Amino acid sequence: MDDDKDNDATAPKLISSYTRSEALADGVLVDVTETAREAGFVLPVALTRAAWELCVALSPAAERACNDERGRLWDVLWMLRWAIGRSRGCGGSEIRFDVLCVTDRIRPSRVTLRSVVGPGDDGQPVVTVMLPDES
Repeated sequence: MDDDKDNDATAPKLISSYTRSEALADGVLVDVTETAREAGFVLPVALTRAAWELCVALSPAAERACNDERGRLWDVLWMLRWAIGRSRGCGGSEIRFDVLCVTDRIRPSRVTLRSVVGPGDDGQPVVTVMLPDES
């Protein structure tokens, strides 16, 4: 009987899903693909909201330091691109890299970010930049 396969305890059942496009629409991810293409990326790129807020969005200290979002985003993308270049041949879909940015004080601090290449909604490769403890 085929009814037994529907009751197979080893077959996981999907309870819910949350797509990348939904995360982008909700603001959980910030699409930076246009600027990333200018920086030489060929895949779509997004930052998690937490990575955006820490490294790109203007904190009061960043404003006092005369930073701007475009420049801060460019710094993140450039450091990622440099890290990718250094990792050639190492394999893997994850790269950790550091960027110096003004966060809560005018003096820049080193922030570690993590970049993961994974499948997008249609299975195409996409890049997501996040804080190290995010998934």
